[in-house]
Amino acid sequence: MPKGYTRTDRIAGQIQREVAQLLRLGVRDPRVRMITLTGVEVTKDYSHAKLFYTALDGGNAAVQQGLERASGYLRSQLAHAMKLRIMPQLHFIYDPSIERGAHLSQLIDQAVASDKTSHSPSIAPLDFLSKEGADDHSLPADNVVKKDASRS
Repeated sequence: MPKGYTRTDRIAGQIQREVAQLLRLGVRDPRVRMITLTGVEVTKDYSHAKLFYTALDGGNAAVQQGLERASGYLRSQLAHAMKLRIMPQLHFIYDPSIERGAHLSQLIDQAVASDKTSHSPSIAPLDFLSKEGADDHSLPADNVVKKDASRS
């Protein structure tokens, strides 16, 4: 029976925490200052790790070059911190999901704003809720479905 949280998942989580700390405190390259690691996938043989990142400043090409340049340093620091027999090679992949989510949120906000401006702000009164029309829209007594209390 497979477990829901495998060893590769635990190693991926540890790699994500360690690399995030190393990027924040250890790497001096200004190209990799404003990034966030969004996920890590490790192969079953621990030979490769895909690190998904998003850049807050949007400079994708420069950030990718900075991360590739720092990958050797990051791998050596991970080897000291994690004590694995095989330290995976680090492959950085840009994750556009944050930008895509922000774009979708912006589109939803625009649709709501245009919907508000296209409809009139006043709501027409409903005639059937008035006292005069209440009797006209009530159900006839013979069409009312009654629940049998003996059938429970």
